[in-house]
Amino acid sequence: WTLGHCETCGSSTRFVPQQTSLVQASLLVANLLAHMNYSFWIEAINGVSDLSPEPRRAAVVNITTNQAAPSQVVVIRQERAGQTSVSLLWQEPEQPNGVILEYEIKYYEKDKEMQSYSTLKAVTTRATVSGLKPGTRYVFQVRARTSAGCGRFSQAMEVETGKPRPHYDTRTIVWICLTLITGLVVLLFLLICKKRHCGYSKAFQHSDEEKMHYENGQAPPPVFLPLHHPPGKIPETQFYAEPHTYEEPGRAGRGFTREIEASRIHIEKIIGSGESGEVCYGRLQVPGQRDMPVAIKALKAGYTERQRRDFLSEASIMGQFDHPNIIRLEGVVTRGQLAMIVTEYMENGSLDTFLRTHDGQFTIMQLVGMLRGVGAGMRYLSDLGYVHRDLAARNVLVDGNLVCKVSDFGLSRVLEDDPDAAYTTTGGKIPIRWTAPEAIAFRTFSSASDVWSFGVVMWEVLAYGERPYWNMTNRDVISSVEEGYRLPAPMGCPRTLHQLMLDCWHKDRAQRPRFSHIVSVLDTLIRSPESLRATATVNRCPPPAFARSCFDLRGGGGGGGGLTVGDWLDSIRMGRYRDHFAAGGYSSLGMVLRMNAQDVRALGITLMGHQKKILGSIQTMRAQLTSTQGPHRHL
Repeated sequence: WTLGHCETCGSSTRFVPQQTSLVQASLLVANLLAHMNYSFWIEAINGVSDLSPEPRRAAVVNITTNQAAPSQVVVIRQERAGQTSVSLLWQEPEQPNGVILEYEIKYYEKDKEMQSYSTLKAVTTRATVSGLKPGTRYVFQVRARTSAGCGRFSQAMEVETGKPRPHYDTRTIVWICLTLITGLVVLLFLLICKKRHCGYSKAFQHSDEEKMHYENGQAPPPVFLPLHHPPGKIPETQFYAEPHTYEEPGRAGRGFTREIEASRIHIEKIIGSGESGEVCYGRLQVPGQRDMPVAIKALKAGYTERQRRDFLSEASIMGQFDHPNIIRLEGVVTRGQLAMIVTEYMENGSLDTFLRTHDGQFTIMQLVGMLRGVGAGMRYLSDLGYVHRDLAARNVLVDGNLVCKVSDFGLSRVLEDDPDAAYTTTGGKIPIRWTAPEAIAFRTFSSASDVWSFGVVMWEVLAYGERPYWNMTNRDVISSVEEGYRLPAPMGCPRTLHQLMLDCWHKDRAQRPRFSHIVSVLDTLIRSPESLRATATVNRCPPPAFARSCFDLRGGGGGGGGLTVGDWLDSIRMGRYRDHFAAGGYSSLGMVLRMNAQDVRALGITLMGHQKKILGSIQTMRAQLTSTQGPHRHL
């Protein structure tokens, strides 16, 4: 929202009656883009404004426009045409304006649209239309649909189905069969004679032919089929291949990644840093195309060969994934001393930081759309037999269209063929607040433990990036969860979403939903917005360890060892309002618990999202005291 991150609105934006020289305190702004963030500066000017030595002052208001129907599907092409079916492929609309729920394919025989036409639904950018007439010319059009409605149909594309095969009578078929059998007998006779005269033996097979089958006594890496297989064919099961299981360290990387020349990468600025190096923004030169914005993860200097191998193994993992909600690998740089991983660039950064920056500025439907994207990515990984182990909002990236993509595969591990198996590890750090109890206690990770983490991500999104379990220590989190405590619904959280969180946090991992079920539930909620209207009630069961140690309010002054007002504000990331509460005379949490919405506004807290967060925290504290001390006799 800072001025440095904004672009000036183009001339297409219309102000009614005009943008400047207004005499009334209102105007209409039209022709804005849907699903976009806007900042408006409003300045009052009088006859001496230009003479004042003080800097000019203006009020700023930040607005997020709602979703709209997607733009037109522009590119559609024929992938395959048979006698009775046609396979089509198209590109996503340039402006999705939200989460695309499905595509609609309209088709009819040429020059017969007025008589009848048919439609077909698809959830991906590829579909096969079957049941067509052979040797007939058909017209196809595609459009996309979001929760806001359908976009315009694409330009019409004509495809002619294959002509029927010629019909042969019985006598002709018999002659063809006899001819084929005779030819096969003659060919077999010639091969037997050639083997006897030439003395052919497998011992004379060339050594390069052996290498095509086995290298160093190890089978070649698995080959993955395309995600969308032709109709009528059953695809082979896809499995993730663990890079560390390869005997030759660099072999997995060569099989799953693409080498990029370092000269094609231009680094422009540093946007972050991690344990292994810096993360930069840059542009990738693509022959025949415009430069592509990318994120570059560079290995820091002074690395060991083992660190380099571990660093590039993350690229070997990403290179096996192909899904719109998984961060896309563009390639790697490994030649010479350089070691870089190049991925697509996500404009809005990590999900937790993005939500905290835009606190309270999205609709529930937009938040559910973000969660649906994360769930779809995790469903894809789970279907591959892949366990992430560190799913959290900080490891989800957001692009300019609010599409969320799962990233950071440094802690990930593979499951065995048994879908109920789990990967057990020793050592290493575990993100306690996001990790399932069995993974903490036994270092046992599975797709079910990823489901637990997804429930915490849901809570983070609905709480706009709030820290799970607030200022509780890791030890308190572990003991409270073991005693049955679960995070309460965030302020304004729909009841159905909090119930889905609780299902993800079932103590028995076998009772937790699978990611396929989670995505199905989120899709149902998106299609039925009325189911999101009922708000969840505050969970009146506090964390046992937290309730025993945090609050002592009976003296009105905060108690001997209780939290102060400043501590409480810091725990909910509202420490910026310490002075506001002090100026208002709120010196203890006992006084804070008596506040209502009007009291909060009277302190000069004007942002609606911050008001909701403070009031929600006060409501939670009241519930905790009620369940541990009975009615508020001391308040």
